[in-house]
Amino acid sequence: MLQWGMASWLGRVHSIHVGPEGGAPMQTVDAVRAVEGRGLEGDRYFEGRGAFSERPGSGRQVTLIELESIRALEVEDGIVVEPGAIRRNIVTEGVPLNHLVGAVFRVGDAVLRGTRLCEPCGHVQRLTGIDGLTQRLLHRAGLRADIVTGGTIRAGDPVGPS
Repeated sequence: MLQWGMASWLGRVHSIHVGPEGGAPMQTVDAVRAVEGRGLEGDRYFEGRGAFSERPGSGRQVTLIELESIRALEVEDGIVVEPGAIRRNIVTEGVPLNHLVGAVFRVGDAVLRGTRLCEPCGHVQRLTGIDGLTQRLLHRAGLRADIVTGGTIRAGDPVGPS
């Protein structure tokens, strides 16, 4: 877990994406309401229609990915992909997501707790049609989080320690 006294950082929300149905294209929104214990309004997991909704467990309320990881695909492999195509809810910039497992942090008006890394899966690779995407994003495909305190999250909002 990142020790806040030892490191200081402040990032921002680059973009927000919700998927109303499993497998459906993600929709980019300017703002979303995060609801404690449920997820993001308008997202398939909020409605209990996500691929893993019937399996108990934490980390299904919100997913985040670093814009830096998406940009690295282009720099390293020449792959240009829209942020929403990776199927994460919140694209951040300047946020050390891998270090936030077990940490509580603020995203806009909401407070989240990082539960585990969000490793890439074959489902995303199939939907994007990008061969080898799971390997290219291994250990940098984002963070799964639960909502500790609900609130509104907007594109451009700060992301930082709670």
